[in-house]
Amino acid sequence: MSLFQEIELQAQQATDPQSLHSLIDQLSTLIAQSDEPVNMLRLRAAIWVKLDEKGKAINDYREMLVLDPEDEEAATQIQYLQTILRYNNTDIYANPNTNMDPWLE
Repeated sequence: MSLFQEIELQAQQATDPQSLHSLIDQLSTLIAQSDEPVNMLRLRAAIWVKLDEKGKAINDYREMLVLDPEDEEAATQIQYLQTILRYNNTDIYANPNTNMDPWLE
């Protein structure tokens, strides 16, 4: 079993933020060393979503689209996450960030 497969298995089982951040660190190292990091980026994006870090997940999905412009899953996930962020950021009294975040448009 490769290191990526081990991380993938651990990511499915992990629930606490500390473990998930540790997996992200390991994945980031693998991504930097890999010639084809698309699946690693996909897993890291899924972990970011699990941590409720949707902006970071969108960044990973966008990087996947740069590497593979035909990746429909990445494009769909970007739209999905942007919709969630839009709904979460519409109440100006609950969220004082009235400037549009760069990943929304």
